[in-house]
Amino acid sequence: MFLKNCWYVAAWSYELIDGKLLARTICDQPIVFYKSESGKVVALEDRCCHRGARLSKGRREGECLRCMYHGLKFDADGMCIQIPGQDTIPPKLGVRSFPVLERDQLIWVWMGDREKADPAKIVDFPYLRDPGWRGIPDYLHYKANYLFIVDNLSDFAHLAFVHTNTLGGSEEYAYKTKPAEIEKADWGFRVRRGHMNAAPPPFHRKVVKNDDPVDRWNVGTMYIPGIFFLETGFSPAGMGVNGSVSNSAKQYRNCQFITPETERTTHFFWNYLHNYDLHDPDIARSLHDSMVEGFLEDKAIIEDQQVVVDVDPDFKMLAIRADAPLAHFRWTLNKRIADEQRQ
Repeated sequence: MFLKNCWYVAAWSYELIDGKLLARTICDQPIVFYKSESGKVVALEDRCCHRGARLSKGRREGECLRCMYHGLKFDADGMCIQIPGQDTIPPKLGVRSFPVLERDQLIWVWMGDREKADPAKIVDFPYLRDPGWRGIPDYLHYKANYLFIVDNLSDFAHLAFVHTNTLGGSEEYAYKTKPAEIEKADWGFRVRRGHMNAAPPPFHRKVVKNDDPVDRWNVGTMYIPGIFFLETGFSPAGMGVNGSVSNSAKQYRNCQFITPETERTTHFFWNYLHNYDLHDPDIARSLHDSMVEGFLEDKAIIEDQQVVVDVDPDFKMLAIRADAPLAHFRWTLNKRIADEQRQ
């Protein structure tokens, strides 16, 4: 079951360049996305109402989309406006259209009641449009339920073990640190964590090119239904977690958008941005490659989790203290889904 009355990221803007038709399933619903000739983003059910052919195999014509099986033409609202060889068009002939908009390099789609699709409900990540930050947007596909990815991002403790040589740095991070603060809310949660006088993790060491100890802080925020923002900073050891106000701090901003494709597959959109030495494109590339390496470490474990659960659906996971944020998130999400279904 999925939460429907919310905005999901469906694509990066670059996936719709040059008139491309993008077939993408969101919450078990096949959709075709495209940009019209005027630049408007369109999202239609990816199934012709005539014989069920894929509209994503069709042809864009101005603002419209033509099915290349029998030639039916649909406007941006999904209404059929032309049938080759037939003058009369039944008024109900059409396909479902979805509220969709483009903002800050992202394509957002609303899967629920059209009347409730308020653009003000889109969670804002201003760093994507701020010229003071630089990153490389990317996409991964997971063969696992999206909540396994949410669980993974809700827990910093795994960094030391899964990502020892990539994102974490050392097991000391898990043994000697704990959340300094956990904020729980109906929109999700926020966790703050610090690590003082520690060796820099490998991904940071690569770009700063020194091994000097650092004071490290992370502020992770998870929004329903699955949007994760991470603020990370490194200051010279001794400056503490308030080092973000110092010019000597190196800072990063990470956005991750987890969109369910089906019950067992997930779209994962992300960008890792930095705010220093923006003239050097190699920093963004190095950080991107380090993140991919780390994400693939997570992906292997998460996809194995899905296999284990599929083998034994009655398996019950047992909680530890580090699970407090993810337990709150799942409880809150399940309540929202249940309320939505009752309505």
